[in-house]
This record gives sequence, C-alpha cells and structure tokens, in this order.
Amino acid sequence: MLLNERLAENVRACFTGIWIQSHEHDEALLEITRLCHGEDWGLLSWDIDRGLQGTEVLGESDSSYPDPLAAIHSLNSQTNPDRPTLLVLKNFHRFINSPEIIQALTQQISLGKQTRTFVIVLSSLVQIPTELEKLFVCLEHDLPDRSQLEEIARSIAMETGELPEGPELERVLDAACGLTRYEAEGAFSLSLVRHGRIDVSVVLELKAQTLLKSGLLTLHSGSESFGDLGGLESLKAFCRRALRPRTQESSAVRPRGVLLLGVPGTGKSAFAKALGRETGRATLTLDVGALMGALVGQTEERTRRALRIVDAMQPAVLFIDEVEKGLSGASSSGQSDSGVSTRMLGTLLSWLNDHTSDVFVVCTANDISKLPPELIRAERFDGLFFLDLPGDSQKQAIWNIYRAQYDLMENQQLPEDRHWTGSEIRACCRLAALLDVPLTQAAENVVPVAITAAESVARLRRWASNRCLSAEQPGVFVHGERSGARAQRKLSRDPRRN
Repeated sequence: MLLNERLAENVRACFTGIWIQSHEHDEALLEITRLCHGEDWGLLSWDIDRGLQGTEVLGESDSSYPDPLAAIHSLNSQTNPDRPTLLVLKNFHRFINSPEIIQALTQQISLGKQTRTFVIVLSSLVQIPTELEKLFVCLEHDLPDRSQLEEIARSIAMETGELPEGPELERVLDAACGLTRYEAEGAFSLSLVRHGRIDVSVVLELKAQTLLKSGLLTLHSGSESFGDLGGLESLKAFCRRALRPRTQESSAVRPRGVLLLGVPGTGKSAFAKALGRETGRATLTLDVGALMGALVGQTEERTRRALRIVDAMQPAVLFIDEVEKGLSGASSSGQSDSGVSTRMLGTLLSWLNDHTSDVFVVCTANDISKLPPELIRAERFDGLFFLDLPGDSQKQAIWNIYRAQYDLMENQQLPEDRHWTGSEIRACCRLAALLDVPLTQAAENVVPVAITAAESVARLRRWASNRCLSAEQPGVFVHGERSGARAQRKLSRDPRRN
C-alpha cells in the first residue's frame, strides 16, 4: 500500500498525530500534496529554514513562524470546519524533546479530533518522547520498488541503447533495490556518463558507498566464483538449487540460508563470497562487532537498522563470518554486559525465523561449542554443512587452481599435503611465487592447522559426525569415511541410540 493510501486511511480514522519515517522528505511531501489536492484537504508544511508554508501560497513563506512552537500554535488559526487541515513538520525530531513542544503537541493532537487538524511529523527516524508515544501512529515511506526503479531508469535513459533489456535489466533493478529515488537517479546518471548506458557495476559501486555510510554493512564486490573453489560439490549444488530462478507459483517458498561449520582454511568464507556472484546476487557482509554500541539501547537499534537495510537490499546474500565470536557471550550476557548480547541474539533469531525478504544467509563458524543452541535448530537455516579437510581429488583441483593463479609450472613435484587445507595450499603457491623457489621448498614454511590445533580439529570432526551435512558429497558427514564414498547416517538397531 502506498504512503498516500495509508495516510488517507489514518486521516479518515481521525488519528490526529501521525509520524512518517522517510529518507526522502521531498518525495513524501509530494505524495501528501497530491493526496490533499485530490481530497480537497488543507495542507501546511513547516521547516526551520523556510518557516510555515501552505499549498495556497506555494513558494511564499511566513517569516512570522520560524519558531517550532509558533508553528504548532498556528494550526489553530488554519482550521476549516468543512475539511481537514494537515500540518507537516519536517525533521521535527530535532525539537520534539523540548518540554514546551511536548505540551503543545499533546494539546494540539487532542484538540485536533474536534477541529479536524492533523499533526504530521516527517523524519528519517522514529524518536518519540515517552509522553507522546500513545498519541502518534507511525507510517513508513517505502523505498522505490522495482517498477518505480524501472520508471526512473527509463526517464533517464532516453536514447536507444542506453537502457539494457531482458535479464540485464533485471540485474540492474536487483542492484538498485534498497536505494532511494535520489540515489537511483544518481547511479543511473553516473552510469550513462561513464559507459554511455546503464551498467550494473556502477549501480553496485554506489550501493557500496551507501552501505559504507551506515557503518554496519559492506558490499563485497570481488570476482570470485565457484570455479575458483576446489571441491565442496554437494554444498555448491545445494545452494545453486535453492537459489534457482523461481516461477510465480513457487516464489512463496523462499530459501533461508546455510550455516557452514568447518576447520579453519577450508573455504567457508571464500564460498560465501563466491555465492553471490555465482547466483547474480549482491553479497552483504555483516560485522557483528560493528553492531555493538556504547550507549544503552544503541546495540539493539543498530541491529534492527542493519536488518532493515538487509531487507531493503533484496535479493541478496548476507554473509556473517565467524558468527560464534560475535554471539558467544549471549549465555553469560546478564553478568557481563547487562543482557545486550542476549537481546541482540534475540533480534537476530526473530529475523532469521520471520523475515520474508529474499535474503539468503550464510553464517560461518569454527567452533560449534560457542554457538547458542537456539541458533542451529531446524528452520533457522536450510542446512548445516561441515567442511572437512579436502580429500585427494579436491586437493588436486585446488593445486591446479592456485598454480595457474600464481603462474607456477604444472609439472613440478607437489609437497606432502596430507593434513593441508585449501588455504595452506594457496599459501604454499604464493610463497613459491614470492620467493621464486619450488613448491617442495616453499612447503617448509607452511605448518598445517590440523597439526597446530590437532585436538580442536579432532573434537570438531567428532561433533560434526552424523550431525552435519557433508559439503563434499550428498548425505550426512561421517568422520572417518574414505573420500568418494557416499555419506550416510549410521543407525543402530537399538532405537534409543538413534
């Protein structure tokens, strides 16, 4: 439902205090103006710079009302018994905490039911004092949808060849989702200046800048693909299938995401970064540590704001790396941080369970024991995958990828790599290129994590056995199975042990 439709309903229902959250005040005011013209309602607007303005004296300001308190009092002189009168106060959250303003708004909103006057606060955030909470209803001015973004693009790209068509246009609109109208116009215009046509890379570049300003999320714009990852065939196939293009009939069933558990260096983060490019989605990275705030309530507000941004950026892949480090303190949160971690976890869990946006979540973890059990229950994620040390065939594929990447000879002898991860193979190839030495000599500088943290790796494998899906082959991961054998759950004849 559009803003003007929701506003009209609230005015007819005589809600005389209305708070509209919008980052595009001019667009919101334009919609309100169209509504008032269509319904023959009176409209006044006020801001600290231009004072009080009315639709009947458009372009002229009344300098006698630069004071916010006087602007509220002026509404009584504008009453008309034959029609409602709306007063729009722009960016009024800057003044609303004053005791005089609170008292004036309380009286005006109560009086408005008799005089048919309505106070509308237009602000980029909802910040209502406790005394006024019960007097305001809150509306949200939505960001432009795909049809509106396409309309903006067509209004800018007027010449032949400037506007892409078909699947390329769909990718441009996907990239522009989450931008305001002003930002979308700027992105499309900049793309025309650079390339002579609207290009998705420019839109993503501006989108990354928008996320950077929030300080909560970053947009990954690397060139990784599944071809750069050796192995993980079952995980790749699962995510490709889950994120396949859907028909309108099947679009109601949306994928939730995957939780990747594994030995450090087995490609969990690399997979998450490659997934977005492979499926044509933007990859958003959420740093849980950046959500923490110094003030009371700031962490919870940042968490909610970050998740709102994620919802607006759909379709997307949300990447949360090493999630156990950000949420490991939730169990002792009451003693260590006054319950902040617990409340942040609760907000995240509610969003994972209830969000309807087309966002595929990829969480990675190295230590399952530090994760709260409610995070890994069914229906939080579509699958819990374990990434073990690569087998012989997977390691051969990884060697081929990195030898080609670092321009190393293919026929040289490979070092002993029995306990190596993909990261250690890459490190060996990089050192061989850096030091200009054979791979066998470069391997002397690599100590695998399976040796340095053998106890932790063994404990992780034991936990994952029969609990997680295998990232390499279909079925459940079973520790100790030979590579190439189909992973199956081992069942006991005694049902109490299953």
